[in-house]
Amino acid sequence: MQQGNTQQFKQLREELSPYLATLNQAAEVILTKEVSSFPIFVIHQHSVDIGINIVDKDSVKGNWSVNASTLEEFVTKQILSPEKVDDFKLVYKNHDGELCLFVLSELGANFVFLGTEQE
Repeated sequence: MQQGNTQQFKQLREELSPYLATLNQAAEVILTKEVSSFPIFVIHQHSVDIGINIVDKDSVKGNWSVNASTLEEFVTKQILSPEKVDDFKLVYKNHDGELCLFVLSELGANFVFLGTEQE
């Protein structure tokens, strides 16, 4: 998210706090089972056709549903062009220890990296 969206990021961070344990666990499974070295979590409020649903907002006390996906699926589904993969991997590597989120909201679609520690 861009600098002007600091308040929205703080709100998103707060809203996703209860989900962190689940997201961390899913990331660990994706990595240890060698599904991908680049797990991406799609954060959404409507139905999406990417990834596997791991949190349904209707089943939890929250505003967001979460689907677990990967860089490879993003390329296959043409969300990320093959020409951008190397740049994405570099940015991803620079956020080691953080979760990669693809947030679909009224602000559009944004990649966000979120620290894994609960505050």
